[in-house]
Amino acid sequence: MTDSRLELSIALSDNERTRPLIEGRVVPQGIKLVPTMVHPSEMFWRQLRFAEFDVSEMSMSSLIISVSRGDTRWVAIPVFTMRKFFHTSIIVRTDSGITTPAELRGKRIGVPEYQQTWAIWSRGILQHEFDVHARDIEWFMERNPDKSHGGATGFTAPPGVRVRQIPPSTNMGEMLLRGELDGALHYLVDRNLVDRSTVDISGVTRYLFPDPAAEGRRFYAKTGLFPINHTVVVRRSLLERHPWIALNLYSAFAAAKEEIARYGDSYLHWYFETGLLDGGVKRTLADNDPLGYGFKASRAVLETIAQYVHEQGLSARRVELKELFAASTLDM
Repeated sequence: MTDSRLELSIALSDNERTRPLIEGRVVPQGIKLVPTMVHPSEMFWRQLRFAEFDVSEMSMSSLIISVSRGDTRWVAIPVFTMRKFFHTSIIVRTDSGITTPAELRGKRIGVPEYQQTWAIWSRGILQHEFDVHARDIEWFMERNPDKSHGGATGFTAPPGVRVRQIPPSTNMGEMLLRGELDGALHYLVDRNLVDRSTVDISGVTRYLFPDPAAEGRRFYAKTGLFPINHTVVVRRSLLERHPWIALNLYSAFAAAKEEIARYGDSYLHWYFETGLLDGGVKRTLADNDPLGYGFKASRAVLETIAQYVHEQGLSARRVELKELFAASTLDM
């Protein structure tokens, strides 16, 4: 029998909430996915530079920047495969004398890529929560223009911000070990075609926030924001020919996430069986899902990252969310 499904190439990172799609346990209606697992750093560069895949995860900030500069090849659906309190991952050298965010002023701080969403969230929170601005810090960026998101989207350092390029002869990790950097917003050692650092720096660094989990809880209690890093995009030319793709893909991603949630809740079964917990707990979990998909529930987080991208001088204009997401998903 001929397979009449629409075949789409898809790039995803190895994430438990997307694994049911990668492994074929969840199949979107009318679509045959041809999956490739790729490290996010490499995936975003390949999409922005070469547009290799029909569907992929995408850096939220790079999508906003691209759209602001007139690149509309990609349309997002409100699936968010990566969230984290990114600022809690800031590290500093143990001998740097840095004990508070305010003491980052005047210091040399590394970042894989200045425009990556992780860095934008961290700088935005440093600014709005701790009054530390990007212009207060000397930045050192590891990724070179030929293999970076910014190289594909026309990155230039914002006015008043010092961004120095780390030469190809070294990398952020080696500079941290030698004491040429005082810290880093984010440190990546996973092997891929984009990031260069591989050395273990744990012996000379520590987290800026001594209890990262406590800082994450403090930030969430104050703001209600659980920052989004990755969304999912579809080639616009495909959506124009097959508008139904957006909701079918969204439903499949939601079903994959639900499958993982069901397995994850299995250990609670006996608590319900014995009456130690009741159905109200499950309703509470469903109504307050910190990893929830959908546009409406995440609007405040999305508005915040769009604001941060613009106020940090990275987007040509303030991008409206309706420019980013498929129209059929805005009511989800």
